Amino acid sequence: MDDQRGRAPGRGDRRRFLALTGGAALLLTAAGAAALWPGPHQDPHPGSESGSEPDRQRVRTDPAPLNSRFEPALGPLADPHWLGYDIDASSADRFLPRPDSRIRLVGIARMRPGAAARIVEGSGHAFGPAELPDPPARLRAHVPAGARWQGSPGFDAAANRPGPSVVPSGTYRLDAGRDLVWFDVVLLHT
Repeated sequence: MDDQRGRAPGRGDRRRFLALTGGAALLLTAAGAAALWPGPHQDPHPGSESGSEPDRQRVRTDPAPLNSRFEPALGPLADPHWLGYDIDASSADRFLPRPDSRIRLVGIARMRPGAAARIVEGSGHAFGPAELPDPPARLRAHVPAGARWQGSPGFDAAANRPGPSVVPSGTYRLDAGRDLVWFDVVLLHT
């Protein structure tokens, strides 16, 4: 018997032990996650030009996220220069997930040789000369002068196929002579 309370050790001691060890484990997990979570001065996206700029301003050069999204419609992309950010988030909360976030992907990339011409001429969509929307300032240096952009509302609709939990909308411009694609797409994550 326990001399202090006149009862055998039991449930109360076990609960206290579990609460203390559970609380310590939770604190250690939170501290580990905070240490590994990319902060404002760490680059969570290797391949970008600068890791210290806010997300909205950092020009990214990694093709993997673009290929996972655009490859079914455009084929593999290379040498990209692009921006990707939540258009509703402020810089203070850009790492917090939110329901129904809208992610803008805007930029330019090189397609495989002949891929742009095959899409323009053989996709069944009526392409015609098209203006390139005014690019964000950080991307202007990557847009070649004299490019001959073509666009098609039908191709835009076909390329903007919804996926699991994603509803895309946007425009694509192709330069068949240089095998370039300009994309400006908003992905609604539901």
